[in-house]
Amino acid sequence: MTFVNVGTLGVKPGHRDEVVAILTRRSTDLDSAGCLSYEVGVSGEQPDTVFVSELWESAEAHALSLQLASVQAAIKEAMPLLSGEMGGHRFEVVGSPLRD
Repeated sequence: MTFVNVGTLGVKPGHRDEVVAILTRRSTDLDSAGCLSYEVGVSGEQPDTVFVSELWESAEAHALSLQLASVQAAIKEAMPLLSGEMGGHRFEVVGSPLRD
């Protein structure tokens, strides 16, 4: 069953683009770990927030990806740029009108 993690990352003023650059670096590790989609976005209405939408093969694949060296390195790089304000939702996908 696919798993979704949709969240927001609060960033320190003026550092949004740096966080976006870290999160959007090409990663073949995520592909091989079971990530089906990883989308990063911003909104002019919330200039100190980065939005992330992740679709995974399973919740377990998502949890295991957090142990990857490349993911740990990206987290370490981004942490000083974050404000600590985080939000979001996680859920198991039960269906879609786009597929059978």
